[in-house]
Amino acid sequence: MQTREPPTPAAGSERSAHALEVEGLTLSFGGVRALAGVSFEVEEGSITSVIGPNGAGKTSLFNAISGFYRPDAGTVRVFGRDVGRLHAPRRAALGLARTFQNIALFRGMTVLDNIKLGRHAHMRTNLLDALFYLGRARREEVALRGEVEERIIDFLEIDHIRHAPVAALPYGLRKRVELARALAMRPRILMLDEPVAGMNREETEDMARFILDVKEEWGVTILMVEHDMGMVMDVSDHVVVLNFGQVIARGQPEEVQRDPQVVAAYLGTGRAGALRPEGEAA
Repeated sequence: MQTREPPTPAAGSERSAHALEVEGLTLSFGGVRALAGVSFEVEEGSITSVIGPNGAGKTSLFNAISGFYRPDAGTVRVFGRDVGRLHAPRRAALGLARTFQNIALFRGMTVLDNIKLGRHAHMRTNLLDALFYLGRARREEVALRGEVEERIIDFLEIDHIRHAPVAALPYGLRKRVELARALAMRPRILMLDEPVAGMNREETEDMARFILDVKEEWGVTILMVEHDMGMVMDVSDHVVVLNFGQVIARGQPEEVQRDPQVVAAYLGTGRAGALRPEGEAA
């Protein structure tokens, strides 16, 4: 499989050593503070995982980065460009793609049509072209379908379900289709919100393999929220730990795993070894 060169940064963007920079991000809902001065960086070409107990602010962080929430304070930079004033579709057009904790697919549409929707932010067809299916619309459709079928569907091993309605698929395959739709956006940064939640061991191993291949073969930077500590420790280059909306630790997986504050934050789960991959000795 050929490695895709990342898109050229948008005009006006600045060069940065980091793919993503989050600085002082603060977000409140009424009297509840979901994020309190969250800061961290994501290195280009890495997998960075955000972990923390339930209610730590992980999904709120994702929503603030991707533009679904407007934070009270703080800065989000994508390859050096401040995207604070950009709505979610504009951030997507810059190469910021994501999946969701709760699967957000169109259940009545086929797998292929769901995946093709991921390219919407990059389409150049105007309303007139689309209504009459004129030359530009036809060319874009043919090119898009070719890329989706020859690259994404083959890559994620879902050729056998391309024409199936999403509603007929088991949970694990739906999660794979959602990843396919995000890849159709040609991401430079891919944000995965609990990509293996609810999966069995075999499905989790498959998804972990796909995530690693997206980084290695496609050159995509990945920011991931996940509760499966075995997977997090296996695939991550860096880990950021949130608790009560604050960063309490960050670093390489083995460093974070031994951090006393992180261990203390997870003791509430009733499992003192919550951060230790399954089968690893104490």
